[in-house]
Amino acid sequence: MRSLHFVLGGARSGKSRHAERLIEAAPAPWHYIATAQAFDDEMRERIAMHRARREGAGAGAWQTRDAPLDLPGVLEKLPARETVLVDCLTLWLSNLMLNDHDPKPAAEGLLSALAAREGTTVLVSNEVGFGIVPENALARRFRDEAGFLNQKIAAVADSVTLVVAGLPMKVK
Repeated sequence: MRSLHFVLGGARSGKSRHAERLIEAAPAPWHYIATAQAFDDEMRERIAMHRARREGAGAGAWQTRDAPLDLPGVLEKLPARETVLVDCLTLWLSNLMLNDHDPKPAAEGLLSALAAREGTTVLVSNEVGFGIVPENALARRFRDEAGFLNQKIAAVADSVTLVVAGLPMKVK
């Protein structure tokens, strides 16, 4: 049965951990679509921390795929009825923008890929609208595009959860 869950939160809010718990409530295998790219040691450490936490769930339960740019394409290639976690939409958006891809058609492609899913899908994103107005045009554009993407995903999601200080709060 199709279900789409959207998990939002700030940096280090516990949103990824909450999303993983949602996935682990479903039967394995679980597909993890990673959008991060490890360009420096700090990001490599973050990725390793997430991977180690998933490996604690059981050997072979998580199957990881990388999708720094073609998230819709990777989603479409997975079995439609199997359980998927996408972590995270804001990193995907950042990758698109830094590689001169237009986020609007990419978001439409993501929405189409999500509509074709038949199993449980959990999407993670950062809530970027609580901060100050950024000082430069690229950062303001990113904040705006992330807000627009989050609104589109929230509109089609069956449930939306905001995670603050490790506490999940049901929004929808």
